[in-house]
Amino acid sequence: MYGSYTGRGFGGAGAAGTRLKSGVAAVGALLALSGCFSSPDADDDARSGSQQPKSRAPYWVNPDGNAAKQASAYRKKGRDEDAKLIERISRQPVAEWIGVEDPEGQARGFTEAAAKADRDALLVLYNIPHRDCGQYSKGGAADGDAYRDWLGKVVKGIGDRRTTVVLEPDALPHVEDGCTPEKFHEERFALLTEAVDTLGSLPRTKVYLDAGNPHWITDPGRMVEPLKRAGIDKADGFALNTSNYQTTAENTAYGKKLSGKVGGKPFVIDTSRNGNGPAPGKEDPEAWCNPKGRALGEPPTTKTGDELVDAYLWIKRPGESDGDCKGGPTAGRWWPKYALELARNAKS
Repeated sequence: MYGSYTGRGFGGAGAAGTRLKSGVAAVGALLALSGCFSSPDADDDARSGSQQPKSRAPYWVNPDGNAAKQASAYRKKGRDEDAKLIERISRQPVAEWIGVEDPEGQARGFTEAAAKADRDALLVLYNIPHRDCGQYSKGGAADGDAYRDWLGKVVKGIGDRRTTVVLEPDALPHVEDGCTPEKFHEERFALLTEAVDTLGSLPRTKVYLDAGNPHWITDPGRMVEPLKRAGIDKADGFALNTSNYQTTAENTAYGKKLSGKVGGKPFVIDTSRNGNGPAPGKEDPEAWCNPKGRALGEPPTTKTGDELVDAYLWIKRPGESDGDCKGGPTAGRWWPKYALELARNAKS
């Protein structure tokens, strides 16, 4: 199986249509809710417990996310300890994965809610044709024209609001590891280049191309050509560890080597579930898929202490399944049991 130990089941877009129906149909409600989080004083945000201080994590916390709903449900049932655990997730900004159902409305709803709270939206675009090579998160746009149409709607929805975009997780590593058939490579590079250009033309949008993780394409030199052909020169940087469990230290070391080969570009690291690192041993070909004993990682922040690391982000939404493996539901579906385990195992 492609990726074996290091592959991943993102589950971001697979469930996005379902997950975002409430977010799109009730954009007005989202905006109203976000108003209770919009304080001009970062200290007020910190005291409220609903947001980190803006100086530390400028990203928006969705008050209507799965974790927030789960925490509320636990409290109604008197399960206060479980609610407290889930709030370790619900109080952090996590990425919103834009699906195929009304992408313009989704992008507009999230970015307007973030703007109203004086925060940045954090979005993932995951709809490249031939996505995930037919594995757990298979799908994507039917062809290049369909992708361009979808992207155009997303861009229209973002507009001039502050947004950080992680662009097409696994698209480039799957070219390099041979999972994506060669006949699709040229189209993929062209689509990613166009996406970087189009998103980059927005006045307040940052774009990071996904570049895998240190245990997938182990030699960072192999990612140089794919990144260059996908437009890294015009992107704000690259993203590492999306939906994976590799340690922050390993990702940082790998990222610095890769950065040195692509013009010193900075990078972001997905720390959502890497608190205990990857599952031990490599005998399980799907050790990346809902592994047991994992933990939440460093909270999202732009204060990384390293000039090359722009941010630690929660790109994968903790508590959402990697795929229907190890007892998990379909990729991208909320899994309370796993969310509790991640939070319970967290170091803080």
